[in-house]
Amino acid sequence: MSTIYDFSVKNVNGNAISLSDYKGKVLLVVNTATGCGLTPQYEGLQALYDNYKEQGFEVLDFPCNQFLKQAPGTDAEIGDFCTLNYNTTFQRFKKIDVNGANADPLYVWLRSQKGGFFGNKIKWNFTKFLVDANGAVIARYSPVTKPDAIKKDIEKILKPAS
Repeated sequence: MSTIYDFSVKNVNGNAISLSDYKGKVLLVVNTATGCGLTPQYEGLQALYDNYKEQGFEVLDFPCNQFLKQAPGTDAEIGDFCTLNYNTTFQRFKKIDVNGANADPLYVWLRSQKGGFFGNKIKWNFTKFLVDANGAVIARYSPVTKPDAIKKDIEKILKPAS
């Protein structure tokens, strides 16, 4: 598989969604958690989405409970938390694993495309991958990288607003 468009993921209702539905869009793929010290990054992710969605930008949110079980609850409970506390409107998917034997194939591929500082494993919640409009991973950001710090990279690869 050579681009993100070759993958399917499950939405919060468990239905398969082909990422080819996002062809031509710039994507920020993030593994998230609702009970983490970095959870306030949801606010910054929503700000990026609000600022750039009209130019073909999407945030793809993948809750993950692998890091100190900081994403407890059902997919519906996570969605309610994010909507009530951070007014998120970007696409959220079913909770997944990002490392280990049960890692979602999307994350196995993302990790293989851009390794982190200490290898390709995801180290913590809110690791971010920036994907260009052709489906290629162009950058990986550490969990502590605030969404606002990614703006210039997003702007470089977005198509101009029409």
